Amino acid sequence: MRKTIEFYFDFGSPTAYLAHMRLQQLSKQYDCQVEYRPMLLGGIFKATGNTSPVAIPAKGEYMLIHDLPRFSKRYQVELKFNPHFPINTLYLMRAAIAAQKLDCFAQYVDCVYQAIWQQEKNMADMEIVNSTLLEAGLDAKALIELSQSDEVKADLIKATEQAAERKIFGAPTMFLEGEMFFGQDRLDFVEEHLAKA
Repeated sequence: MRKTIEFYFDFGSPTAYLAHMRLQQLSKQYDCQVEYRPMLLGGIFKATGNTSPVAIPAKGEYMLIHDLPRFSKRYQVELKFNPHFPINTLYLMRAAIAAQKLDCFAQYVDCVYQAIWQQEKNMADMEIVNSTLLEAGLDAKALIELSQSDEVKADLIKATEQAAERKIFGAPTMFLEGEMFFGQDRLDFVEEHLAKA
């Protein structure tokens, strides 16, 4: 039976970006499915009392200078630290819910992740978001309009609350056969689990 990895993410996390890229590699290597679960990281932090690693200066500096480049090299994926970080991702995560409803989710996720962590765009600027989506061949108008609907707003709140109920405290978080793995630096354990199958 094909394995399924649940992937809880927020576009604003560079480690979630690395996990996204690595999970794409693992899904091909092990023929497993990755189910993306959008959530609002700020809401998770608020619900759990957690905070971003960069809020601690020494930890943030270590992560940016050493940790992220090491994993980027290990996974052989491009990562540029966005000069606009931290980016308010509320509208981007709402649009992720909208993209699920409009059946363009995978394309949307790739587009936004590339814009933030490869092209260094300020994706908190809605004009830049609009032009970026259009350049990727997405229906920017439909995505942005739907993302502003009460239904989508409520769906993102509910998704974030459900993530907190599962004891998620940060991004990325993965679940594989009921077991939780936090952080892209735990993906070796995910791969180990897949390899046993």
